[in-house]
Amino acid sequence: MERLPKIGVPIIIILIILIIVLAKSAITIGSGEAGVLYRTFGGGVVTDKPPLDEGFHIVAPWNKVYIYEIRQQELFEEMKVLSSNGLEIQIDASAWYQPVSDDLGKLHQEKGENYLQRIIQPAIRSAARSVVGRYTPEQLYSSKRDAIQDEIFAETKKILEEQYVQLNEVLVRDVTLPNTIKDAIERKLKQEQESLEYEFRLVTAAKEAEKVIIEAEGKAESNRILSASLTDKILQDKGIEATLKLAESPNTKVVVVGAGDSGLPLILGNN
Repeated sequence: MERLPKIGVPIIIILIILIIVLAKSAITIGSGEAGVLYRTFGGGVVTDKPPLDEGFHIVAPWNKVYIYEIRQQELFEEMKVLSSNGLEIQIDASAWYQPVSDDLGKLHQEKGENYLQRIIQPAIRSAARSVVGRYTPEQLYSSKRDAIQDEIFAETKKILEEQYVQLNEVLVRDVTLPNTIKDAIERKLKQEQESLEYEFRLVTAAKEAEKVIIEAEGKAESNRILSASLTDKILQDKGIEATLKLAESPNTKVVVVGAGDSGLPLILGNN
C-alpha cells in the first residue's frame, strides 16, 4: 500500500506531460484560414508544400503554425494626393485583396504577417498618387472618377505582381476637393450648362425661322406658277361652270339681268 503512491506519482507526471505535449501539438484551423508550418529543426518555413487547410492538425510540439486569413479582405484608405496642377485632393478608396493560398509559405517567409502594411498599403498609395497626378480637379470632380478607379486598380495590381497577394478590386468611394475649388468648378459647370441651353435655343429658333422661310417661299412659288397658268379664257370657263352648277340647284331661283365686264351673266339668287 505504501508503494502505490510512489508508483502513481511518475504516472501522473507522465500524463501531465503528455497532456501538455498534446495540447501544444493540436492545431485547429478555422473556416477561411490556412496555416503556415515552421519547423524549428527542419529548415524553417515550409514553402514547398501546400499550407495546412481548415480543420484539426497534429504537429510536433517544437514546431509552430502561423495562421492566415485567406478570404477576401477589405482595406480602406484615406489618401491626400496632388492633382496635375498641384492642388491637394483627398481620395477615399477601398481595396479588396487576399493572399494567394498556394504561396502562403513564401508570403510568410518574405513579407511576414503584417504584409498588409508592408506591401499593399504602399502599393495603393503609390498608384493613387501616380494616377491622380495626371488629372485636373475639374476632371476628377466630374467625369473621370471611373477612369481613375480603373487606373489605380491596374497600377496597384502591377505593383503587387510576384508579391503573393491577389488584388480583386479597387473602389474609389469619394473624391474631396478644397471648398473654394469645388465652388469654382460648380459655377463653371453651371455656366457651361446655361451656355449650352442658350445655344440650343438659338439653333432651335434658327431652324424654326428657316422652316417659315421655306414654307413662305414654297407658297409664293406655288402662287406664281398658278398665276402664270391662269388665262382670261380659263377664268371665264370656270365662271360659266360655277354659274351652271348654281343654276341647277333646286333651292335657287335664277334671274339673268345682264352680263358683267367678264362676259358672265349676273345672277340673283332667292332661297
